[in-house]
Amino acid sequence: MPRMPAPMIRLAAQTDLTAINEIYNHYVLHSTCTYQEEPSTAAEREVWFLSHGPKHPITVAEAEGQIVGWASLSPFHTRSAYRRTVENSVYVRHDRQRQGIGLALLADSVERAMTLGHHTIIAGIDREQAASVNIHQRLGFEPVAHLKEVGFKLGRWLDVVYLQKML
Repeated sequence: MPRMPAPMIRLAAQTDLTAINEIYNHYVLHSTCTYQEEPSTAAEREVWFLSHGPKHPITVAEAEGQIVGWASLSPFHTRSAYRRTVENSVYVRHDRQRQGIGLALLADSVERAMTLGHHTIIAGIDREQAASVNIHQRLGFEPVAHLKEVGFKLGRWLDVVYLQKML
C-alpha cells in the first residue's frame, strides 16, 4: 500500500466524537486491543470526552478530510499523588493501519505530555498487539510489567504488558 501523506493532528472537538466512537467500537467488537466487550454509546463517549480536560488532551489525526485515528492522555489513577502520571491510548481506523498514523499520534501525545508537565506515561497493551508494542518501544517506552491472563475476550485468556516512558 502506498504511503499516504502525514495526517494533521489536532485537539479533538465534540463534533469528532462520532468518528472517534466508530474507530473505537470496531476494535471493541473485533480485537483484543481493548478489553471492553460492549460498544460505547454516543452518550458514554460524550461523558468520556467531557472528563478529559486541558491536562488530559484527546487528539485526532485527520487526513483527506476524515478522522483516521485518535489518541488520548488519561489520568492513570484517581488518587492525587498520581496526578503527573498519565495513561495513553492510540487507535487508528482499521482500514488505515500501517501508514504511520499511530506513530504520529503517539509522538504527538508524548510531546503534549512533556509540555503539560507530566512525569511519566503508562501504556497497557494486550500482549498480542505487536504493532502497538513496537511503536511504543520506538518512542522510548520500556516494558515494566507482564500480567498473565487478566482479561478474557473472544473466547480466550489475555495477557497485558505495561510499558512506561519517563519524561
